[in-house]
Amino acid sequence: MTEAFDPRALAARLHSLRQAGRQEETGTFPLPVDLHQAMEAQNFLAAADGISSNAWKVTVSPQGQAVTAPLHPYAEAASGADIPWYPGMKFETEIAVRLGQDLPIRTGTAYSRAEVVEAISAAHLGAELLVSAVMESGSISFLLFTSDRLGNSGYVLGPKLDKSVVDTAGGTPLKVTHAGRTIYDGPAQHPKGDVLTWLVNYANDGLRPETSLKAGALITTGTLSGAIELTEPGEIDILLGDSQLRFAVSKP
Repeated sequence: MTEAFDPRALAARLHSLRQAGRQEETGTFPLPVDLHQAMEAQNFLAAADGISSNAWKVTVSPQGQAVTAPLHPYAEAASGADIPWYPGMKFETEIAVRLGQDLPIRTGTAYSRAEVVEAISAAHLGAELLVSAVMESGSISFLLFTSDRLGNSGYVLGPKLDKSVVDTAGGTPLKVTHAGRTIYDGPAQHPKGDVLTWLVNYANDGLRPETSLKAGALITTGTLSGAIELTEPGEIDILLGDSQLRFAVSKP
């Protein structure tokens, strides 16, 4: 007989590994068997991390299930953001949107992209930092990775952009330097082409919490630069079109 999965124990282990800046292989963890168990563990991890920000990332599982996780630590560049750097940390340039109205769970007619755009009150340039306590991230067990807050290890919110960026971001010139070296220089490209794909999927997910996608929530929409490893601490400078975001990643 297999042992019952304990979401609190998994969360405690993920939390201690994150605190120590360490990673372990997927095979050493007890694995959640479904999204419900994974989200239970994620909620315990968020509590252990003391997360109170109303900022979220959305993506989809390999099976096409929309999933979300809180962004933490969360900082706004205007107040001089500095995010702890850990070995293996990766960086992504992203667009974040803030909801100006609720997107309640619907039965029947799905939300159209236009309805989701209408619910957005503002768009921002942002940067996500990623490092998972799971060595392989989500490549072996996406549910374990979901428990580990989808690998999020920080988010910096940059300047406000014209809301039309949700339609025009693709192809915009994007240049990123880290510690004085250029790490990305090319057109902004979202994995799905449309930066709102995953948010629209999540809006139409009948299994999401009733409390999700309320007015005021900030949702980041996925990478425009791929995931780039940051091999050392240092200043990051992002230029998307004419908009700039600067912050630092530093040894904790």
